[in-house]
Amino acid sequence: MSHKAPSLFDASILRPAIGESFKKLDPRLMIKNPVMFVTLVGAVLTTVSVFTSPTDRGFILQLAVWLWFTVLFANFAEAMAEGRGKAQADSLRKARKDTIARRLRNGREEQVTAPSLEKGDIVVCETGDVIPADGEVIEGIASVDEAAITGESAPVIRESGGDRSAVTGGTRVISDRIVIRITSEKGNTFLDRMISMVEGAKRQKTPNEIALTILLSALTLVFLMVCVTLKPFGTYAATAFSIPVLIALLVCLIPTTIGGLLSAIGISGIDRLIRRNVMATSGRAVEAAGDIDVLLLDKTGTITIGNRMASDFRPAPGVTEQQLADAAQLASLADETPEGRSIVVLAKEKFNIRGRELQEPHATFIPFTAQTRMSGVDMDGRSVRKGAADSIKQYVLSKGGAYPIEIEKAVESASRAGRTPLVVADGSQVLGVVELKDVVKGGIKERFAQLRKMGIRTVMITGDNPMTAAAIAAEAGVDDFMAQATPEDKLKRIRSEQSNGHLVAMTGDGTNDAPALAQADVGVAMNTGTQAAREAGNMVDLDSNPTKLIEIVEIGKQLLMTRGSLTTFSIANDVAKYFAIIPAMLMVTFPAISALNIMGLASPQSAILSAVIFNALIIVALIPLALRGVAYRPVGAVAVLRRNLLIYGLGGLVVPFIGIKAIDVLITTLHLA
Repeated sequence: MSHKAPSLFDASILRPAIGESFKKLDPRLMIKNPVMFVTLVGAVLTTVSVFTSPTDRGFILQLAVWLWFTVLFANFAEAMAEGRGKAQADSLRKARKDTIARRLRNGREEQVTAPSLEKGDIVVCETGDVIPADGEVIEGIASVDEAAITGESAPVIRESGGDRSAVTGGTRVISDRIVIRITSEKGNTFLDRMISMVEGAKRQKTPNEIALTILLSALTLVFLMVCVTLKPFGTYAATAFSIPVLIALLVCLIPTTIGGLLSAIGISGIDRLIRRNVMATSGRAVEAAGDIDVLLLDKTGTITIGNRMASDFRPAPGVTEQQLADAAQLASLADETPEGRSIVVLAKEKFNIRGRELQEPHATFIPFTAQTRMSGVDMDGRSVRKGAADSIKQYVLSKGGAYPIEIEKAVESASRAGRTPLVVADGSQVLGVVELKDVVKGGIKERFAQLRKMGIRTVMITGDNPMTAAAIAAEAGVDDFMAQATPEDKLKRIRSEQSNGHLVAMTGDGTNDAPALAQADVGVAMNTGTQAAREAGNMVDLDSNPTKLIEIVEIGKQLLMTRGSLTTFSIANDVAKYFAIIPAMLMVTFPAISALNIMGLASPQSAILSAVIFNALIIVALIPLALRGVAYRPVGAVAVLRRNLLIYGLGGLVVPFIGIKAIDVLITTLHLA
């Protein structure tokens, strides 16, 4: 369950963002964004000109004000994006700071603050207590509300021993009592790491951002040279281009729109992941998710529900289906696995056979072991067994019985159909086959079809035999599969795909998945998985939902599309401003080019001022789009490019003509220029 997103201009985020906009005017921070640093320098120089220029002070003052607004609006966009993450981080930090732990030492209980706990400390938590730090339950069992971390409202059971002993700091005990051993180092709890990642909005630039920043810097340098050469050209043409006018022209022509929004776009991508309960260790991982074209998914829990369920009874010749069902249920009464319980349920549903045999005083239940690969019960002289076909075959032959050819065919048929066959025998007689079916999740085939439209190839990973794997792959609609996959096989497959120029993503939760998670371009570890898996991946899914990888891919692609769309708009925007402003600036000196003043701007001064105002306001207008992201649809790259050019390319050309003309009319009417 995802955290509810705050509104774009929530007051609790808006007010701090305004203050941060001014704090970010620090040149040491601004220099990281060359485009906006040039704008800041221009604003400072124009402000100085207000006091040193003998004429046109009112006009220059207006230019200075709007140049400062341009810088502040860009800072505001970044601060808003950061604020959405900080709001969550502050809430988490407060919960951490205010938590009181009940530490046990020398048989006595003492109250200490959660941040003071150290690895190895023993704490006790009862109903209503907040678990102070990451640890493992060493005594007791309790229901735990993990909504503060995962957003999931349903409580979970945590108990000592087994694979449900891990607890996370910040969650709350809602029933019973547990004793916990702290397993995290001070300052390195899961909550601390989550706060760090949320605040990691101030992260280093990704390679794509660095490349785009270099491009924007190059464009800025080109236009800077152009504006510098206009000064001697104006002297030659007897047209005095003042420093404030040249600065205003420079700011209008350099890519300030994307320069002002670039950081906010990247931060918002990480924020969207956090709201879906996924923590990314870096912005690089989010970008990589948008570029991947091969997706490796575990079959169990991702493509299938995870528990094989009994679906059919296939009796041997001379045996009725009810006799087989009765024996199969009897052999499954001591089987606590989901598969064993499903056999009991199926027998009850089809023939109303109930588990009365549990009360038999002389029944000896035989549990399943990896060595025998079968389970069953001995009672009243009967030895009923259920298990793998080859194990039951050896058992029956050792009893002097025969293994019917019909059973071998039934086992092979079930395997071809993607089902797991279990053979049932009563002593030396084979009674038949119970088929277990992996249930493919509803709607998963449609999701894979969407990924195919996005140009992503899906590969199912399973330990099943090739026949079973092929059948499930066909039903689920994946493009390829790996059967009987080992950790080495997964690692080899990822390296092979990468060597062919593909970017690969995968999910995992076990220690044996760690090498593949580390090798993959996007490795999503499950929060419920092992520590090795969480450290190997570059993302952690708090909900431990393997299908979340599909959403991660969509968020990554949305991030790249948003950046590409706004870059297209910004460059087209600058081209339009160039053709709108230059003719209006020169038409007094060169009346012959007045025909190029197609917008009919009133004067060179109104043209410059209108362009500067539009340049500032367009950043504000695009902040919601930068924070929300461009609407994503799973279509091919060609369709995305066509849509991008039509909406943001053409729009970037048209909007400035309309906007600048409207502002020109307004300021002329108000006699501001």
